Order: sequence, then structure tokens, then C-alpha cells
Amino acid sequence: MLLRRCLLSTAAAAARGPPPIRVDLTESAGRGVFATRPIPTGEFLHSAQPLVCHPSPSLLHEVCYSCLRRKAGAGRASSGGYYFCSDACREHAKGFHDVEKNADWSSFEDHCSSRGLKYPYMVKRLACMVISGAANADCLNILQPARLHQGTLIEMEEEFEVLKSTFRKAGFQEEVTTFLTKEWYVNVLTRIRINTFRIELVAKSYEDLLSSAAASVSCDASVGNAVYMLPSFYNHDCPP
Repeated sequence: MLLRRCLLSTAAAAARGPPPIRVDLTESAGRGVFATRPIPTGEFLHSAQPLVCHPSPSLLHEVCYSCLRRKAGAGRASSGGYYFCSDACREHAKGFHDVEKNADWSSFEDHCSSRGLKYPYMVKRLACMVISGAANADCLNILQPARLHQGTLIEMEEEFEVLKSTFRKAGFQEEVTTFLTKEWYVNVLTRIRINTFRIELVAKSYEDLLSSAAASVSCDASVGNAVYMLPSFYNHDCPP
């Protein structure tokens, strides 16, 4: 019976044909995504969970802290005031959210806000995930890093010092933040900068379209940012 089920499963997969897209190298522009066959309108291509994500700072209490879903009516707030769209998201985020809420992030947020920075928030989230055991410190190493100018490196060093200071003032012991070095911060941020997707929600109504258009004008169309494993490979590759 098991063999028959396996054969039927294999036959069904063959009937569906090959995956509709593949990642391959181009002759002159690095890596790219190619269709393997004609793709009809509306066909589902790929689904992925983010490795790390973070809501837009201006929407921190209007977007799910875990999955970036926008609030619709009454949501499930945590003790820290953040919004969770479901008990599943609340449970998923519990470990790193507990780490985050045990620190005073005002200095870090002031630093990022005054300079218009968004990616350091994702590094902060990843650091909390590593401390809580929800992620490995090297989980982004496989992704392509961005090239940096000296001035950018100096800015990153300043951001790192503020982040490190925040954890130190919160009383986190050295043994749980051993990974949190300047080299780790720069390594993670260079990958986040070039592999992050800005997440915007699909409009479901005429009113949503108007809201989305208004948000685009005010540069606040996104609900957050996220890094994925396979889709970030789709994104680009910029070798010399």
C-alpha cells in the first residue's frame, strides 16, 4: 500500500510538470529567475517564510509584530503593546519578543530615527532571535553581501555601539551575547541591505487602493521588511 501511494505521488508530481521557475546565471548580469514553461495568469509560484522581518517603525502597533499582517479591528496586543494577528504569531514570537521587551530601546530608536535608518531594526530583531535560540547567528551567511564604502562602515560601527550598549545596560550576560561583535553586525547588515524585500500588502478594495496610493506618496507604503532564503536568491547577484 505504501509503495502504491509513493508511485501515485510520483505520478501526480510528473503530471504537474517541472517547477514553473528556476534560478540560473545570465551571461552578463549575474543570477536571475527564468520561467521553465508558460505560466498562466494566477498560477501560484512559490511560498516562503521570512528568516527575519520587522514592521515599519511608524506602523509598529498597526502591523503584526511577527508576520507583518495589518491590523483589522480588534487584535491581540501583548503586554508590550505590540499587535499580534493571531495566537500562533504571538507564540512564534514569544522567545525573541521576551528578549526585546527586557531592554530599553529608546536610544537605539532615536539613533535610527534621526538618521532615517530601517535595516538596523532587523539586525536588532535577529540579535534577539539568536539570544532566544530562535535563530543561528550565521543564518544569513549564505546570502550575497553588499559592497560598502568607508563612510558606510563608520556609520555601521556607530549603530553597533548603540545596539551593544542597549543589551549591556539591560543586563544581558556576556555569554549570551558573545556572537554580538562589530564583525557580526557588519556581516549581517551588509546582507540585509542587499537581500531585504520591502513588504507591501495587496489592496482588497477601492478604499485600500486609495490608502495605498496615499501611503506611496508619503513614502509609507510598506508594512515592513523581510529577508527570505530562496526568494532572496531570486532577488539578484552582483559579482564583479
